[in-house]
Amino acid sequence: MTRPSKTCPICKKPADKEYTPFCSNRCAEVDLGHWLGGRYRIPTSERPAPLAANDEDED
Repeated sequence: MTRPSKTCPICKKPADKEYTPFCSNRCAEVDLGHWLGGRYRIPTSERPAPLAANDEDED
């Protein structure tokens, strides 16, 4: 039984074993940028906590 070839989730090219599940380091870094930029989000029913006031004195 053969496995279907995996494709890169960013560009859809065949995945490279070295960068699995991506095809290259570039696509891996693009994906990381999406996470860090807030593009990917996990849905939740929780509301965000209110922002705390800054306790430092401003001069």
